[in-house]
Amino acid sequence: MISTGLKQLQNTHYHYPRFSLSNVTKPPIFLRCWTNSSSSPFSIPLQFHSHHCSPKFPLKCAPLDSYDPLLPESRPDPTQMMKQNSMSILEILKQSNSFLPHVLIATLLLALVYPPSLTWFTTRYYAPALGFLMFAVGVNSKENDFVEAFKRPAEIVTGYVGQFFVKPLLGYLFCMISVTVFGLPTAIGAGIVLVACVSGAQLSSYATFLTDPQMAPLSIVMTSLSTASAVFVTPFLLLLLIGKKLPVDVKGMMYSITQIVVVPIALGLLLNRFFPRICDAIRPFLPPLSVLVAAICAGAPLALNVETVKSPLGVAILLLVVAFHLSSFIAGYILSGSVFRDSPDAKALQRTISFETGMQSSLLALALANKFFEDPAVAMPPAISTSVMSLMGFALALIWTRRGKNEIKHRP
Repeated sequence: MISTGLKQLQNTHYHYPRFSLSNVTKPPIFLRCWTNSSSSPFSIPLQFHSHHCSPKFPLKCAPLDSYDPLLPESRPDPTQMMKQNSMSILEILKQSNSFLPHVLIATLLLALVYPPSLTWFTTRYYAPALGFLMFAVGVNSKENDFVEAFKRPAEIVTGYVGQFFVKPLLGYLFCMISVTVFGLPTAIGAGIVLVACVSGAQLSSYATFLTDPQMAPLSIVMTSLSTASAVFVTPFLLLLLIGKKLPVDVKGMMYSITQIVVVPIALGLLLNRFFPRICDAIRPFLPPLSVLVAAICAGAPLALNVETVKSPLGVAILLLVVAFHLSSFIAGYILSGSVFRDSPDAKALQRTISFETGMQSSLLALALANKFFEDPAVAMPPAISTSVMSLMGFALALIWTRRGKNEIKHRP
């Protein structure tokens, strides 16, 4: 029986339909490829030597960053994702300096609308606040930067000339304009001269740090020298320009310089040298804190003197103070540009000396006005100058910073 069945199968003829692989729709074959240079899909022709097959099959490689749930090694690493998120947060913290003008404007509006929100920040808090800003600069600097700054006497002298020669002349000019053109009391003109004759503001060093960090040590040296010599130069200029003999507390000003500038910067430099890991840990948090401190330093004087600003003389004094500071910024920029036009870092020097010339220690002028002048109107220009100078200086820093980034971006 079995043999008979096998013979029947052998004698049976089957007819199979002919077909070719060329008539069959060929689905694409995906091949996962790992490359170091490309993550885009591409095709690899695969040659088959069988006469039944089509000569070529397109082999498409999946992108490098594609996710395949069947492959455990292709799943995203939660640890890596957490690291990326933390890095993005750190970048946001580091870039918070760009929000300074916006925060500053909001603080000034708050001081005008609701002064009690900032009146708690009295003069006793200014030294620690400015010291913190200098500490932030010191953490981001090295001692060699200050050594190199002292090796640039021409730049230091130019900044000093802008501070105590160009600026007092502009102050005297606007004093005459206020009295002769606007018909304001002579006490208002004396207040403008007082603002023009004081030393540079520590905020100018922070503005320079935002725009040109490599120039911050030079700016600090300029500001420190002008502050140290102001104990003699400021009374002399006031006696020369308005005939007011003004005694100044030399010991008090030297103590102020040490407290606000020398000690915080020295602490920052020492921390950066001997404890770099601590500096790396706190450095991302310094920009947002510095923005907050700088904004409060600018808004608090306005809140404390808001009635003076809203007085009938406030608008006229505001226009004069804005014009004075604007002309001082421009004069410092032009002066340094004419002296250092052939220098490789001419633009950075122009910005630095412009800040030194345009930003004054209006808080010192306000303290001197309240202490040594009987007419309270003398204190009005310094009170308005404190906020105007900060707003204009940091707005200028933002403009120059963005312009510098655009120049680097479009540089061939």
